[in-house]
Amino acid sequence: MDRHNFGGCLCGSVRFETRGELREVIGCHCSQCRRQTGLYYAATDVPLERFQLLEEATLAWYSASASARRGFCSTCGSALFWQAEGGDKISILAGAFDQPSGLKMGYHIYCNDKPDFYDLPNDGLPRHPQGRP
Repeated sequence: MDRHNFGGCLCGSVRFETRGELREVIGCHCSQCRRQTGLYYAATDVPLERFQLLEEATLAWYSASASARRGFCSTCGSALFWQAEGGDKISILAGAFDQPSGLKMGYHIYCNDKPDFYDLPNDGLPRHPQGRP
């Protein structure tokens, strides 16, 4: 549990820290994630007790559905977080982490919802037609 990762938004107004190992990165190809980021959502997650916001003055939340909310910087627009309502974990976009992050891709979900303008990466990782297996 010694590992600490840091990250934040493009303008630096939102900063966070995670403690301990992080789950592999999951690529989500659903329409909501795609509309939020412009491509697909690549994120890891961490239990809330191992997550801390260091700077949050411009952090805003949007509830795209009744089951989850999405966190972003209201100044620079960086997409940062996804959190299930009442959940005990927070998903963090992989690109928000400072480098080196130590993150690795694990698998892809909602592949049946992938748009027509890109092909799934030829990365040899498992692909699931809907959500997590």
